[in-house]
Formats: sequence, C-alpha cells, structure tokens
Amino acid sequence: MAPLLATAARRSGTALAHRAVAAAAAGWRSVGGIGGGAPSPPPPSAATAVASAPVFVTPTAAVAGAAAVAVRGAAAPAAAAAAAAAAPPPRSSQVADLGAAPPGGAARGGGGFGSPAAVETVSPAAVPLPAAAPRRPPAVDATGAPPSPAPASADVDVAALRARFPVRTDWTLEEVREVYNRPLMSLIFDGATAHRAYFHPREVQQCTLLSIKTGGCPEDCSYCSQSSRYVTAVEAERLLALEAVLASAREAKAAGSTRFCMGAAWRGVAQVGPRQFDRVLSMVSEIRDMGMEVCATLGMVTAPEAARLKAAGLTAYNHNLDTSREFYPTVITSRDYDDRLRTLAAVREAGISVCSGGIIGLGEGHTDRVSLLHTLATLPAHPESVPVNALVANEGTPLADMPPVPASELWRMVATARLLMPRSMVRLSAGRLTLSMAEQALCFLAGANSIFTGDKLLTTPNPEHSADAQMFATLGLVGKQPFYYDGESYAAAAAGGAAAPVEEATATAGEVVATKSSA
Repeated sequence: MAPLLATAARRSGTALAHRAVAAAAAGWRSVGGIGGGAPSPPPPSAATAVASAPVFVTPTAAVAGAAAVAVRGAAAPAAAAAAAAAAPPPRSSQVADLGAAPPGGAARGGGGFGSPAAVETVSPAAVPLPAAAPRRPPAVDATGAPPSPAPASADVDVAALRARFPVRTDWTLEEVREVYNRPLMSLIFDGATAHRAYFHPREVQQCTLLSIKTGGCPEDCSYCSQSSRYVTAVEAERLLALEAVLASAREAKAAGSTRFCMGAAWRGVAQVGPRQFDRVLSMVSEIRDMGMEVCATLGMVTAPEAARLKAAGLTAYNHNLDTSREFYPTVITSRDYDDRLRTLAAVREAGISVCSGGIIGLGEGHTDRVSLLHTLATLPAHPESVPVNALVANEGTPLADMPPVPASELWRMVATARLLMPRSMVRLSAGRLTLSMAEQALCFLAGANSIFTGDKLLTTPNPEHSADAQMFATLGLVGKQPFYYDGESYAAAAAGGAAAPVEEATATAGEVVATKSSA
C-alpha cells in the first residue's frame, strides 16, 4: 500500500495523492475522481489485513496542516508521509473536497466495510490546527429549558424603521397592489423588517376561541357549518352556562393564552333578546377579572350594545369582512358589506379594539384579496387585530369542495397585511392545522404575531396546546403579555412612541428590544 501511494504522488503531482490518502482514511471508500462514487473494496486479502491492523493518525498536506487523517494498515504512517511529501500543496478546491477535521482533534475515519472506524486523537501541539469555530449552544440546558437569548449585538434604529414603514390609512388601491405583487421572498423580508419596527420579533400572542353558542345561525355564509340553511355535522345548541365558560377560560390561561375569545352563532345581539346578552356580559366581566383580554364575536352590534360590552370590560370585538366588497355577494347574501362596516364603526366608537380580517380560498381572485386588504388598511383606524384565515372546507356547505390554500398564499397575505398595517396584530387563524412547523415559521417571519391555540376554533379543528408549545420551543417564540393596547401603552403606540412591552431584558442578535422605557 505504501509504494502505491508514494508512486501516485510522484507521478501525478496533483490532487490524486491527496484523494488516495482520503480514500484510505475513509476505510477504502472511493473519493470523487477515483473510481466514481460507489464504495470499492480492496481484494479480500487486503481487506483482512486492513480490518485487523492498528490505527495510526497522521497529518497530511491534503488539508494544509489543518486536519489529520486516519489511515488503516501497518505501513500507513510511512505511506501517508511519503505521499504527503511527494505531492504539491493542494488547491483550495481540493481542500474543500477533502474536508477539515473537527476543532481540537483528528478527522473522523471511515467505516470501511460497514464497521465503525476507531480514531486516535492527535495532540493539537503536534498538529497545527486553525482556531476552533465557536460551538453551537445546546438546544436545551441541563434542566431541559431552552438557552437564554444572547444579548443584542448592535443597536437598531427603531425610529428609522418606523419612518420607513409608517402607519398610514391613505393607501391607494394601486399601492396595495404593488406591495401584494412583490416577489415573495422580498415581500417576506420587508414584512419581517416592518414587524421589528413595532413589535418584539419573538413575541406571539396566544388566544383561545370558544363557541359559547353553537349552530342554528340564520345567516347563509357559504363557508360556515353553523348555518341553519345547510345540512352539516353541527347541531344547534343552547348558550353555554357561565361556569362552563369560566372553566374553559381558566384552562386557557393555564395553557398560556392571554386573550379569551367567545363566539356565538347569532345574526346579531338584537336577534336573541336582552337576557342572553346579559349572560354574555357577565361572562365578559368575570373573564376580565382573571387578568385576561376578552374578545367576542356575536354578529352585528349597534352603538348602544357596543357601549355595554365596553362597560363590561370587553377588550376587542371580532367582525370579519371576509372578502372584497366585489366578491362578497357570491359568498353571503343575508347581510351586506355595509352592515359589517357599520358594526366595525360602532365598536370603534365605543372604544373597543377592532378585530377584523378575512378568509382566503373562497374562490376569490388575487384582485379580491388586494381589495380586501385595501379596505382594512384604509379604515379610519387600522384594526388592532387582523385575522388571516385559510378556508377549512366543511362538508355540507356550498364551499365543501374548494381546494386547500397553499401555504405560499398565506405568506403573501400575512406579509402584505404587516406592511400595510404595521402596528396591528396579524393573527394566523383558521387553516393552521394543515401547515407544517416550517410553513408556520415563515408566517411568523413574514409578520404574523398572534395565533389561536386549543384543539378547536368554534367548530373547526386546530393544533393542540402541546403541539404549539413544542413549536414555540423549537422556534424560540415567547408569549405576548396581555393588555398591550390598554391605557397608556395604547396611547403611546397610537402616537408612534412605543412598541409592545417585552418582559425579557435581552433579545438575540439583530432583534429590536421594545420596552416601555423606549417611549
């Protein structure tokens, strides 16, 4: 074996010897350029000798003194030394082909015929090695908790970011179209940058949505399994008892939710009479006393009804526009678009945060999505929350056969919403169950910073708490604290003076740390 390697080095004067040494180090596996890519074992007699021979570790010129190669065989030290001495220094591409040793020790030997290779460590004093690359921190520490985030490496000019991504309600339809149609990777990058201007990039609000009155709705929303006009698996139920709702709220809080949302399948509050509405007001007050934000979606409300909800302690009211004004009549006919806008106006005037977004996958086109986003972004004030829903097709509804929404279309909607309404919470809502963790991660990167947790959204399946907890741990996300939009912090944010308060004192490199003291 030694004469073979030395002769190869003398004859070629190129990378052949280096690759031959690497082949020996890898337990006689072939290296690109020597016998192709498949393992090529030596003759049986040589195999027996190699398998039983001691292991020696020798530095070679093939890695420019920065690594050591494990060579099997009794004559290996002399062979390797001869090959290294005869061969000229390798080109950088050859070094890259062969690879380098792990910091502080020798390169790993190959498995040779399927058996693990034993490697004797070479002293760094004997073999000059480059400075060791910094080791990655462990995924968890000894207690099983994720490592603490590293301090930010540089200050970020939040004022400059906000000047680049201002809060404005005068968007033109053409401007919205231009944002929406940007190349997807550029759009996601811009959404991530705008997100950091107003929010901590790792904070994600966790909300829980409970159906307190299921089924029997007189509306004809084509996507909804709770409509009494369609034959679905959902049966009409009575309004839940107060204690059952409070028990659900306590469970949600224990699981990390900071906002508890209640949905009733009503056309509006006026439909059900004062006694049921009074029961809902009691639920709002009791849950608010738990220290949670409280949201409700009860259909259409008038100004006096909204005022009573505000007095009870309601934080936010959800009433989605669903889609564009132009496409809306093909989805719903039992109420018109202006009915929805009037409800949003009543909620806003009562001092309740507006939660309003839409659904994609209803059969609409990109023009309709642009129109929906334009309507939301040009309201008198941006919604505090903008839910982005992907249709979950329900059997028995007119839209039961609609195809699933590709994740890339959610990324585009989220990023565009973030750029148009940079200070709003962008909530990744229905349809999340079909997304992988990686697909959800891109939604968060694009600007989503709120999700619904729990195994059900009204009547629609949703990821379980345990799955979301694992996702938060893997992606390094943290829960948002409640009541960001209350009192002084809301006023400061409305004036452009402060982003969301953050509990932790540090953030990873490049993140904006937005605290009350930054106002």
